[in-house]
Amino acid sequence: MAQEPGYPVQYSIDYPESSDRLTVFFRFILAIPVIFLIGLLTGSNRYPVLSEDLWMVLIAPSAALSVAVMLVILFRKKYPRWWFDFYLELARFGARVGAYLGLMQDAYPSTDEKQSVHLDIEYPEDLNRWMPLVKWLLALPHYIALAVLGIISIVVLIIAWLAILFTGRYPRSLFDFLVGVGRWGARVNAYAFMLATDRYPPFRLGP
Repeated sequence: MAQEPGYPVQYSIDYPESSDRLTVFFRFILAIPVIFLIGLLTGSNRYPVLSEDLWMVLIAPSAALSVAVMLVILFRKKYPRWWFDFYLELARFGARVGAYLGLMQDAYPSTDEKQSVHLDIEYPEDLNRWMPLVKWLLALPHYIALAVLGIISIVVLIIAWLAILFTGRYPRSLFDFLVGVGRWGARVNAYAFMLATDRYPPFRLGP
């Protein structure tokens, strides 16, 4: 039986063998500059905090830009490559900010280097011109699932924060869960907002 091809959005973070307790303690304060930068780049006044937004990672640059991409696909059935590359690099930067806030990497988020966070999205060669009109609606079940996972993530992150402060290590099970939430969110964002794939996101935390 032939296996289903992998989903065109892949997201992972290298597991840290140890974490810096001091920077973890002051992590949110240290992250203020990059949080502000993300807000400027996305045109959003909702900065990533301890919620599902932490993994957005997943942020569309702005509603206006998303609508513009939708119109280009609708009328030309093509995703401009330079526009796709911009979205992808912005999503990668957001992923690094999310990983830093999630205590999953100690390195300060780079604006261009991958560091320990890996987010890859296949460039769409062929898109259905009509799908962008309904993707945001079709993804509604995922919004609900991510909202619930976001609440759970708050509790998980607090436990991980305490564990790191006392042991200097990130519990692997908690780390894998939060990476899974980020992976899920990244796929929903690529489908519903970035409009980079027509394949419906899977309901799973794993690859």
